Amino acid sequence: GATRTVTLHAPELDEQGRVTTRERKLNVHIPQGVKSGQHIRLANQGSPGLMGGKAGDLYLEIEFRPHPLYRVDGRDLYLDLPVAPWEAALGATVKAPTPGGTIDLKVPPGSVGGRKLRLKGRGIPGNPPGDLYVRLQVALPAADTDQAKAAYRAMERQLAFNPRSGLGV
Repeated sequence: GATRTVTLHAPELDEQGRVTTRERKLNVHIPQGVKSGQHIRLANQGSPGLMGGKAGDLYLEIEFRPHPLYRVDGRDLYLDLPVAPWEAALGATVKAPTPGGTIDLKVPPGSVGGRKLRLKGRGIPGNPPGDLYVRLQVALPAADTDQAKAAYRAMERQLAFNPRSGLGV
């Protein structure tokens, strides 16, 4: 959970009967595990009742801003993780960000781009907690130096690799 400050702008009548806007700030506790689209009820925080009656309730709808690293689906999180070609081919232990902090993630040998690794219980907290799905993205080093170009040419010569062989071309 977290606490957020919400600024409200509500119309009200001044002493001369003109409509003005009143601003007020509320500190709102957002419960842990809340989902986008859920509502939070704030008792007696709505508009005042007629003829000096009791204030009504205020309902806030939860909406998540897109996260720069994770995509949210229910309680599950999805992360695209760049890996080097040799890490995918040979297997490696790489650093990966999670909401709880950085972890050491084992990339299995022979992994391909798009492979999903499930980290059970590492998604959004709740009962049950969500999972974190890490999708491997094989990132190619740039061939912008003579040494890099030579390394790619050596791979071309030594590996009989045709990524289009299954297409019949």
